[in-house]
Amino acid sequence: MTDLIIYACPFGPLARQIEAYLEKSQQTIGRNAAHAYMPHCTLTGFFSDEKSAIPIYLSALEKALHKHTQHISNPPITIEEILFREKWHGLALKANWLQQMVADFAHQAHSPTRTESLRLKDWIHLSLAYDFKLEDGEMLEQLAKEMIAPSAEVAWEIRFYEREQNRSTPEPLHNRWLCHGSWPI
Repeated sequence: MTDLIIYACPFGPLARQIEAYLEKSQQTIGRNAAHAYMPHCTLTGFFSDEKSAIPIYLSALEKALHKHTQHISNPPITIEEILFREKWHGLALKANWLQQMVADFAHQAHSPTRTESLRLKDWIHLSLAYDFKLEDGEMLEQLAKEMIAPSAEVAWEIRFYEREQNRSTPEPLHNRWLCHGSWPI
């Protein structure tokens, strides 16, 4: 069994700002849970299945995307605001069509080897920092305000990932990611 997930990933100027922020925050403050991932918006929770089932998911995702192409808004994902909570910092996002598309994907993605239901995300967001020390929160917030402009130009891709965990360390901060498919939206 392998871990699979669907993300919406930014690219362009905003994505570069986020990547620079992640790099600088790691250098100046240290790692937090956000450093284990590329900048992304989670659309499903992780789910486990056999590698042989990946084509089933790719086909279902392509069909769901095709079905919702005419419903894609401009921009496809709206950044509502940047939030700084006690233990989480990130961008609150909005894309009703995207959540409907993922629900259609879940309805179509029937794999005989998956034993759990797909978990869809109710609240879509992009995490900048989380699971950090409380005393680091203010510095992380200041750094994000200096380096990230939520109004910066951004484009998005839907990506289907497989997570390969580094078996030599139990920490999730050392995952490898295999992208099996990406679709610009």
